[in-house]
Amino acid sequence: MSTCNSISFRSSVKFHVMNLSSQMDRLPYTYMLIFCSFTFVCIVGRAPVVRNEAFNVGSDVNLTCSNKTWNEMMYVIWAIDMKYNSEECKIAFDNEGRSDDSCQDGKSLRNTSSAQSYLHIPNFSDYDVGVYKCEAVYRRLNENYEIHVAITVPPSISAWLERKDNRMVAVCKAESGIPAANISWSHMGNSSTVETLLDSRGFYTVESLLELPEGMDTVNLSCVIRHPYWKGEKTLVPELQKGYVSWLRVLIVVVIIAFLTGVLFFAQKKPVMFR
Repeated sequence: MSTCNSISFRSSVKFHVMNLSSQMDRLPYTYMLIFCSFTFVCIVGRAPVVRNEAFNVGSDVNLTCSNKTWNEMMYVIWAIDMKYNSEECKIAFDNEGRSDDSCQDGKSLRNTSSAQSYLHIPNFSDYDVGVYKCEAVYRRLNENYEIHVAITVPPSISAWLERKDNRMVAVCKAESGIPAANISWSHMGNSSTVETLLDSRGFYTVESLLELPEGMDTVNLSCVIRHPYWKGEKTLVPELQKGYVSWLRVLIVVVIIAFLTGVLFFAQKKPVMFR
């Protein structure tokens, strides 16, 4: 980082002052020697450092702009452009104790035990997602950061078996997550398809369909779902949907009743035929 020291200089300037009024015309020209002192403070910093961060929904987030302490810093300003806000808001603080907060949404500037400043975001949600620009000024130098803050939201997951075009299909679904989940199967089957949908708020739904071979035993079939929110992976065993099982039972009962009815009907007709 380049530096620019304070520059103080004194310039001697002569001003020729002439009074144009009728009374002052009789006076001799008056020369005034004015000493002007100018002090220039030049603050030069490098281009903003761009970072990308992602935090779990519901967590408490601390964003750091500089590792300098208030013994060295003059002020810090956070300019925040959240994706659901039409206007940028700011949170600022200086070494004289003056502060400003136009966000008014629970975010606050705090200090560590060593007097290092950071921005605290409680209960992180989708409404806190956005671009956080920070400027920290200290001893004629500054640091600029541009932090792109995203959210990680776990999806709702489910798995089931269903009949589709006279074929048995296993379905595994990860719904309303950020980012999109990854789905794989313990058995590859005949063919599998994956569909990923993105809604207007940026939530992803991933659905994987696996066509099963005819007569396959599904006891050992499972789908594995991976997502950054979880430390590990989630495993689900698809089962026949309750509605499908109920209709299957009804169908079986209807077939049995029809069969027994047919048997009774022919049993009654048989004695008549032999008379």
